[in-house]
Amino acid sequence: MEIRQTTPPDAYDTLRRDPNAVYLDVRTPEEFAAGHPEGAINVPVVFFRGGSSTPNPDFVDAVQRAVARDTPLLVGCQAGGRSQRGAEILAAAGYTDVTNVHGGFGGARDETGRVVTPGWRDAGLPVATGAAAKR
Repeated sequence: MEIRQTTPPDAYDTLRRDPNAVYLDVRTPEEFAAGHPEGAINVPVVFFRGGSSTPNPDFVDAVQRAVARDTPLLVGCQAGGRSQRGAEILAAAGYTDVTNVHGGFGGARDETGRVVTPGWRDAGLPVATGAAAKR
């Protein structure tokens, strides 16, 4: 499934231009609380426990409770991998305007560890900390 891609600065521009757009952070609550794009909502796509990851069985339902299916969604994580998967899941569930934020919050790296797409934080975009606000 083809998912549109964007960078953190372009995602920020979209959020500023479109008051209906939502940044959906799919990292864990702990990652989100440590720092996230200002105004983002948090619904984890996976959970990490004991060195392994487990898909969030309530991911689609939780997103549906938070935002309508026609909401422009900018889906981000730490680097872009989990958010790509989350965007694919949401598109398959009927979300019609889904974009993956490649680079996410912390930046995408190549196989040598070199940053190839700076993340939200390193791009100097507005960051908030603390738990997700209840919707």
